[in-house]
Amino acid sequence: MVALITGGGSGMGLEFARGLGVRGYDLILVSNRENELTEAASALSSEFGVNVRTRCQDLALERSADELLEWLDWEGIILDVLVNDAGMFFFKELDVNDLDRVQAMIHLHVTTVTRLCLLVGQRMKERGSGHILNVSSMAARIPAPGITVYSATKAYLKSFGRSLSFELEPYGVTLTTVCPAAIATPLYKLSPEKMRLGVRIGLIRTPRWLANRALKAMFKGRRIISPAFMNIWLPSLIAAIPGPLIAKIWKRLK
Repeated sequence: MVALITGGGSGMGLEFARGLGVRGYDLILVSNRENELTEAASALSSEFGVNVRTRCQDLALERSADELLEWLDWEGIILDVLVNDAGMFFFKELDVNDLDRVQAMIHLHVTTVTRLCLLVGQRMKERGSGHILNVSSMAARIPAPGITVYSATKAYLKSFGRSLSFELEPYGVTLTTVCPAAIATPLYKLSPEKMRLGVRIGLIRTPRWLANRALKAMFKGRRIISPAFMNIWLPSLIAAIPGPLIAKIWKRLK
């Protein structure tokens, strides 16, 4: 059994790798951070006694998924599990200077995930088995200034994943989309003190907590999960804020 995890060298991706390693899966970790990949592979191999391979690759390019699949075919690797976890985040008012960063986010969250789901999903359909896990976000329900492209791309992942899960189901393939609330990773660039406080009071959850729930849902064949109590109240609260008030808040923040 083989599982591939994008963004698998750190954060939630590393916890997904741990959760699959403890289940006996050989692992393939993919990201653009070679040092993290090397350290993660060594640790996972020692901890679980599984074979761990790495591929250092930028997944925020238009043909990233195709190049990754070509490498898998060249190496003769057949995937039983695909976890699309790689992501990026920034908070600011958009302008023309952000176009390259915006395009990279769209490729990473939308283009690469879509193509991997279809390319790897086709192989799984032909075999009649397989599991795919896509990481969306609570932000999929929160279109807000400052996270304009992030929330839009995560909303795409949620919609795409739910729809495609029905198409894959008759072939014995599951697709689960997880929409985490706040998770203690470097993605959001919070100070260590604020991060620890958030975890302590329960507003922020740990990557291991999230990975455990997401993998259990994936193996049960659930289509979408939104773990954490914050997922229940925060999107509804933000949706209830009048537009003029949002505009005033944004003027103060930017």
